[in-house]
Amino acid sequence: MENGETELPGDGALAIELKGISKAFGPVQANKDIRLAVKRGTIHGIIGENGAGKSTLMSILYGFYQADSGDIYINGKKTRIADSDAAIAAGIGMVHQHFMLVQNFTVLENVILGAENGAILNSAIGKARTELKRLEDAYDMHVDPDAIIEELPVGLQQRVEILKALYRGAEILILDEPTGVLTPAEADHLFRILQQLKEQGKTVILITHKLREIMAITDEVSVMRRGEIVATRQTAATNVEELAELMVGRHVLLRVDKGQSHPGEVKLSVRNLTIRDSRGVTVVDDVSFDVRAGEIVGIAGVAGNGQSQLLEAISGIRKARSGQVILDGEPIGVTGECDPGMLRERGLAHVPEDRHHMGLVLPFEENENSILGYHDKSKFLNGPMLNIDAIRQDAKAKIEQYDIRPPDCRLKTANFSGGNQQKIVLAREMEVDPVVLLIGQPTRGVDVGAIEFIHKRIIEMRDQGKAILLVSVELDEVRALADRVLVMFAGKVAGEVAPDTPEGEIGLLMAGITQDGAGRKGKAA
Repeated sequence: MENGETELPGDGALAIELKGISKAFGPVQANKDIRLAVKRGTIHGIIGENGAGKSTLMSILYGFYQADSGDIYINGKKTRIADSDAAIAAGIGMVHQHFMLVQNFTVLENVILGAENGAILNSAIGKARTELKRLEDAYDMHVDPDAIIEELPVGLQQRVEILKALYRGAEILILDEPTGVLTPAEADHLFRILQQLKEQGKTVILITHKLREIMAITDEVSVMRRGEIVATRQTAATNVEELAELMVGRHVLLRVDKGQSHPGEVKLSVRNLTIRDSRGVTVVDDVSFDVRAGEIVGIAGVAGNGQSQLLEAISGIRKARSGQVILDGEPIGVTGECDPGMLRERGLAHVPEDRHHMGLVLPFEENENSILGYHDKSKFLNGPMLNIDAIRQDAKAKIEQYDIRPPDCRLKTANFSGGNQQKIVLAREMEVDPVVLLIGQPTRGVDVGAIEFIHKRIIEMRDQGKAILLVSVELDEVRALADRVLVMFAGKVAGEVAPDTPEGEIGLLMAGITQDGAGRKGKAA
């Protein structure tokens, strides 16, 4: 052992060893000569920018893809993993970022699905119930086996995914971005579960872009860049600054550098807004707030608590049941037919949270997407026809200003990485000089280098006097960018807090727990 290194937990044997793994998709080399060793009984983090090859590598390990070359060793034995069944047989389980559960099945039915045994199903279910209870007790992951999945909060659904893998005998557990849908308290509980799994001898591979989580829970971390592993560090011997620099290949400013805000007039006013979904269920319930010029109001909350529908109603995409929205002193007809194009003309710009389905037309060229929704502006027209030269020159200027890569305005938008697709949308909406800017999930799926740029640009917009309403499921992001934070739970505003409010207090609001005047905990109204 080298000087300065600390001994890792586990018995020192390797649970996983990848030797020379390479995988190409046409001309794109997704993985190149990957060599990775994961010690048994440890938590090993894998980080990297979008397109670095993390998901491809884990898909090879779990049998979704076959490597073009290289070998996989599980517990010292060379193993061919032809499909996910072979991976499960080798003791590998995977918890996907988007849960693979049947929503109208019970917990128990989901756990045994695909792993039923016994000639009579009732007998198999009875045995499974006993085994599930044993696993719950062993790992402190209690959940009602007869609960319907769609009625469970996301934290418990994730717990079901882990139990499902353990039920199949997983000794190696891969988790892909596991905290993206969790409150801080749920994330802390997940980390306790992972720690307990490690203590029981399980091996955990954690894929995440959250460097703070890497530092909090892992024993070792491997950094991927452009399809290669560029470094592996013992977590105790590194820091977030070094890891970020290894990921991007340059120094990265991890904190948001912003001065004091100077709020001006109210530019967006929401009053008693109520929205129902297609089933008639109230998803936004009597919400009111203001956003002033020169400030960022952030909305925090676990996904699915009404934030998405709120932005859609304000931007004219979704019809509200009741309430009022006032844009720069003039009401918007949110309860009737509302034209998003008209709102754009009045100074409302919108960066939708789902860039693929609402922000971009992926088969279009970059320059076509860069004017989407603003194509009828005079500078893009030559009489009744589009001025293609003007459109492409405008796109080239945005590409340079926003560092969009590759710098090719004729490239199909589908061929850009997620981070660069997000920059295309941001450039389009920010460069129209809006009065009010709505931003949904500004850095979803975006790597650390692009996050730094996007955060800086949002602060610049604030300092130019724009009124910004920002929604993000990343609590750290909301606290870093916002001047005021509204917390939503079950369609209501559970509270308003300052961005420097302790994370635990905000987490309680995100879970629907408030403090009444007497200091007793109670459910948010």
